[in-house]
Formats: sequence, C-alpha cells, structure tokens
Amino acid sequence: MSGSLRPCIFVIFGLLFPYTLLADSSVGGESDVTGNNLTDETMALDEVVVTATRTPKTLKDVPVVTRLISSEEIARTDATNIQDLLTDELPGLEFGYSMSQETALYMNGFGGSAILFLVDGERMAGETLDNVDYNRLNLENVARVEIVKGAASALYGANAVGGVVNIITRENTDPWHINLNTRFRSFGSEWRAGGDVSFNTSKLNSNTSIQYLTSRTVRLADAFDTQSNFHSIYGGHSLNVKERLIYRISDNLRLSARGGYFYRVSNRATYDDHYHDYNGGLRGVWNIDESRNLEISYSYDRYDKSRFIDGLRTHEHDYSNRQHIVHGLFTKFWGANGLTVGADYMHDYLCTYQFTENAVHTQTSADAFVQFDYNPLTWFNLIASVRDDYFSASRSNAVTSRIALMFKPNPLSVRASYAGGFRAPSLKEMYMCFDMAGLEMIYGNPDLKPERSHNFNLSLERSGDVRGSFIDGSYNATLTGYFNYYDSRITTTEFFNPEEDGATYINEDGVRVMGFDLNARYRTKSGLGASLSYNYLHIAGRTIDSQFNQPRPHSATWRLDYEKRISKSYKFYVALSGRYLSKPISNYPADGAYSLWKLTFQQTVLKGLNINIVVDNLLNYKPKVYYWNTVPTNGISCSIGLSINID
Repeated sequence: MSGSLRPCIFVIFGLLFPYTLLADSSVGGESDVTGNNLTDETMALDEVVVTATRTPKTLKDVPVVTRLISSEEIARTDATNIQDLLTDELPGLEFGYSMSQETALYMNGFGGSAILFLVDGERMAGETLDNVDYNRLNLENVARVEIVKGAASALYGANAVGGVVNIITRENTDPWHINLNTRFRSFGSEWRAGGDVSFNTSKLNSNTSIQYLTSRTVRLADAFDTQSNFHSIYGGHSLNVKERLIYRISDNLRLSARGGYFYRVSNRATYDDHYHDYNGGLRGVWNIDESRNLEISYSYDRYDKSRFIDGLRTHEHDYSNRQHIVHGLFTKFWGANGLTVGADYMHDYLCTYQFTENAVHTQTSADAFVQFDYNPLTWFNLIASVRDDYFSASRSNAVTSRIALMFKPNPLSVRASYAGGFRAPSLKEMYMCFDMAGLEMIYGNPDLKPERSHNFNLSLERSGDVRGSFIDGSYNATLTGYFNYYDSRITTTEFFNPEEDGATYINEDGVRVMGFDLNARYRTKSGLGASLSYNYLHIAGRTIDSQFNQPRPHSATWRLDYEKRISKSYKFYVALSGRYLSKPISNYPADGAYSLWKLTFQQTVLKGLNINIVVDNLLNYKPKVYYWNTVPTNGISCSIGLSINID
C-alpha cells in the first residue's frame, strides 16, 4: 500500500464515528427528522446576481449567461482559493504554471490578462506574466462567485475581454457569528487554518476574517529529467486578513469601509520571493427613493514583490503596483425598466525591475458608460449598454457596446447577445526593458494599440420538475454557443526589430475562437443529484497559446452526489466528481489527455460542526513528464477539513 494512500484510508475510517454515535438519535420527536434540507435546481434560479448587469437581477431573468457558485457549493468543495474552486466547477478552464512557477490561467481561448477578477466589484493590483496573484483570492467568508464568460468591457472596461469572475463577500445578518476552520492535505503537508467573526446590530455590521496557509516543497520529477519544465512544487506560507465595516445611517443610506493585508512567501531553491498587498476602500449607497439609487466608492490597492537571498533583500521593491480607483453609479427605474449611468477614474503606478533602472511609470484612465434595461413584456427583456474609456499613457480610447436579448417561450429561456471587449496595453508592455535570466531581452512598445474582441452568444435554457416515485425532483439544462473574434492581441515576437537581440511586444492579427458549453443538473427530493458540464473549443487562425497556455478542444466536469439527514443531529453528503481534459492543440510539448476523480464525504454534526474528507486523484494518475500545463500531482492525495460555526 502506497504511503499517500495509507493516511487517506486511516482518516476516512477514523472519522466515521459521528455517524455511529448520532445516526439513531433524534431530538424533540419531529416527524421530518429523516428529511433532507436541499435546494432544488429551480430554486437556485431565484438567486440574485449583479455581475452581468451591475444591478440586482434574479439568475433566471439575467439576459447574459451567468454561472453562479453558491456558498453551499464552496463549503462542499472545501476549496482554499479561487483556483481550487474554479478547477472543480468549470470546464474550459485550466490553471497551469509559467516561469518562476507563478500560476497561469487559461479559459475558453483566453489567458489571464483577458479575464477580469473582481472582489465585490473592485479590481486588483499587481500581476505576474499577465496573471493576478490568485493566492490572494481565498474563500473565507464568501457568499457566492459569479462568472460571466465572454466580453464585458461595456460595463467593466479594460481586461474584460474574455470574461469576468466576481467574488461576492457574505454579509451576516445574525446578531453575531463565529466560524473556525482548518484543513490538512497530504500533498505537500499543506495546512490551512482560518476563521471569521461577525456581529450585527441595527446600525453596525462588522466582519473580520483571517486565513493562514503553509506547505512544504514537493518533489515531482527527478532532477536529471531534462524533459520536464519543472521538477518540484515550491512550498511556503501565506497570511490573509480582511475587515469590512458597514454603518447604516438610515434605512436608505449606508456606508461601508474595508481593509485587507496579504503576505506570501514562496521558498525557492536559492532564494525566497515575498509578496505583500495592502488594500482598502470606502463605499456609500443611497437609496434616494424606491426608484433611484446612487453609489459612490473609492478603493486603493498596493501590491509589492521582493526577493531575498540568504535573508537579504535584493531591492527595496523588485515590483510595486499601486492603484487608486473612484467609482460612481446611478440607477433609475420606471416600473420594470431601468437606466444605469456610471463613471470610473483610475490612477495606476508601477515601479519594477523590468523597467530600466527600476524606473517609475504612471497612467490615468477615465470612462463613462450607460445601460438601459428594457422589459416591455414578462417574456421579453432587452439590455443595451455603451462605454468609452481613455488611457493617458497610450493616448488611446476605446468605445465598446453590448446588446443582450432574452425571450421566454414556455418552457424555454432563449438568450442572445453581442458584446465588445478591449484591453489597453499595460505599463509593463509599453515600457519594459528586461533581461530574462540571461536568455533574451524583452522590450516594451509605446505604440501598442488596445486589444479588441467581438463576442456573440446564443443560449437555450430549460428548467422544470419531474414527477415520479423515485425520480421526483427538478432539473436545469443550458446549451450555449459562442463566437469570439479577437483582434490586435498583444504578444511578443523576436522578428519585430532584427537589430535588437530579444523579443518585442506587438499587436498581432485576429484570432477566431468558437465553441459551446453544455450544463445539466438534476436533483431528486430524496437527496440524489447529478451534474455534467462540457466545453468544446475551436480556434481558427493563430492559436492563442504559448508554452504556458495551450488550448484543449474538449473538457468536462461531472458530479454524482447524495445528501441525507439521518436525524436533527446528523446529516451527511457524499459525492463522486471528476474532470476531463483532452490533449492540447499546440506546437509546444504538452501533457496528453487525462481525467482526475475525487471522492468527497462531508458530515454535519449537531448544527455547527462540519467534517469534510476528500480523496483527490482517486485513480492515482501520474504524469510521465511535467510540462508547464501538466496537472501538478504525484498521485492520490487526501485532505480532512473541520469547520465549526457558533451563533
């Protein structure tokens, strides 16, 4: 028996005791103690989302396809950060590694720079090889995650070329609440500990959350393996602290303040990389009357990187990115129709070793947008929006628009949309002058044009109930076809200036990305559920790939689960889930097709104690060669998590 499998078996059997103790117990003699507390798939469609329209709208009524991951789903995965969660839930999405073993994202034909990540609607500072620091995006005190695939620049501006991922913080309504949680994972001896404390009065709401994570370096390949791009997963530790305070001046006016601190250390072979982030913000929301709403906010985010060799810092800051952002949003409703007007201003500061002599470059950007939400009939909805953005460094502006239609011919919901996307060249891409470890020079280009995308979507959705003694339950199925024309993509080439020894950033010709998503869910009232998501991707023209991000034409995720309440004191949830990724279409060396399976067993004891046991990579898949896009695993692993809620 392998060393990684033995602790998994021990943990699973050792933690079955709550069932033994509580399976036969009952409290108060209620007649429904064997019932299940489940949310039907049709009920989930009544959840309110905001990312697709920037105004509250139920999921079933949003004319733009939106994927919602609820707090219940987050708790069942026991994911540490957004990377763990999205990998389990979304096909067409893959996280891999890039140079210096930083995490790189690839989603539906787009890399990390084209996917905008938000926390409560706010942007994040800092990036490495076009990706934000995903370690910052932990899931402590998260109410839901909303994902909109396709261009969304008409509402969110730059970087929303291929989609938006918005992480929404939970606002506790109980007088007070405490959560303490921990998780141990055998892979890398990873240990996570965290918690949050909140209290709520008629005027004041406060939430404080903290998460600490530590892991050891894991050897994956032999040091003499010349085919593998990386041989170990570096260990390290991180600390993430967040505070949010809400003060209700009246029923119609509320103010909120937030602050956060993030610290991460990555232990490399001959040096350590340190990452710091300081962020904060203020927001005021005024419900002027039943039909008018005004929101004004300010946010600040500072992300720093430093390298330490033998305990000594090489520079004061190897990299420092600071952003000041001001938002304004006004909404007016006429019955079921609404008008939204907004504006944003951002000051961006960047100092990095990738500039000549650690120079400093800055730029300001400003935008204004308007959106009209038209609902003339209960079965028809039209949303149209237009936005203009200006960037000072490139002296360029971009006008983007979106129009989305929704029809509801019973029993279907039909959605169709066009949306424009853009991404302005970053300060790094314009002014870089960087010696990449002696391999080659990389030069910026101040004459870069903004990237552009044109996205078309058509979606069919059907939901309903099924009656029958065994199959009595509800279902939801969605089929979405998409087409993206991606133009002026910013990339590097070694043939732009033959007189210079290195690569230069340029705009390249357009790429066409097309495919479809299929999502189906079914849950019976007896507690049995099943879900399947599949993504097909086809790219015409030069593929949007590199040695780090490579298109896979087929991918899928699935889950078969069962939930049962044995008594008022005990409930369990068990799930068998998995994901499949086909072989990439690429000229670079790449891992072949593979599938990963996961077994999850969660127990809820009394009301506030949750025990989560996960056996990952159930079939013990091990890559033969570790390329940048290879799944970082050395076989089967297990984790055990414990969460305690106190009200």
